[in-house]
Amino acid sequence: MTSEKSSKDASGFVNLGEEIPELLLDVRYYTSFNFVSERIDGYEAPIILCTKELCEAMKRVVPIFKEKGYLVKVFDAYRPQRAVDHFVRWSLEEGKEGMKSYFYPDYQKEEIFGEYVIKKSSHSRGSAIDFTLVEMATQLDVDMGGTFDFFGAKSYPFYEHISKEQKENRMYLRKVMLENGFIAFPSEWWHFSLEKEPYPDTYFDFPIRPDIIKK
Repeated sequence: MTSEKSSKDASGFVNLGEEIPELLLDVRYYTSFNFVSERIDGYEAPIILCTKELCEAMKRVVPIFKEKGYLVKVFDAYRPQRAVDHFVRWSLEEGKEGMKSYFYPDYQKEEIFGEYVIKKSSHSRGSAIDFTLVEMATQLDVDMGGTFDFFGAKSYPFYEHISKEQKENRMYLRKVMLENGFIAFPSEWWHFSLEKEPYPDTYFDFPIRPDIIKK
């Protein structure tokens, strides 16, 4: 396991979509379809970056899902610290509510900071990933009983007030990931991190763009 590393050093990272071409990418923070309702700082291209170790782990799980008839749709992995800073600024700024009705209808904006928006994210260490599954036969997202980045109890992996099928879908996703070197996030069914992170003490802050990865 590697210790502290320069936050600007992208040498341990890869372009996940290039490494695993069959992935579907829905890079929400490159678009305005997110809780802030604008492109987030640091997302300069609609690509997904991550540590080499996370990539290798995903190469193990993608075929497992594929064998069951599922493709993997990735929303986010590496997240620059400047993006997290953007979230924090927005959460403390009066007036701008973003897409409240879609992403946090049960909260006032001032309640988000500290519970959902925090100053440091595991994503900035490069070994966390947000994703869902897509049915190959229908090309539709698997019904997980909730949507990516929804702020509320419905996003908790063990949320009770969803259907049996939705619970089973969440538990299948969780089972595969936990059996392949990941740990689950307690309040987001879509979020998993490597159990053995290569850079557990570094919060990286290089921008997301293709030329940042040296081949």
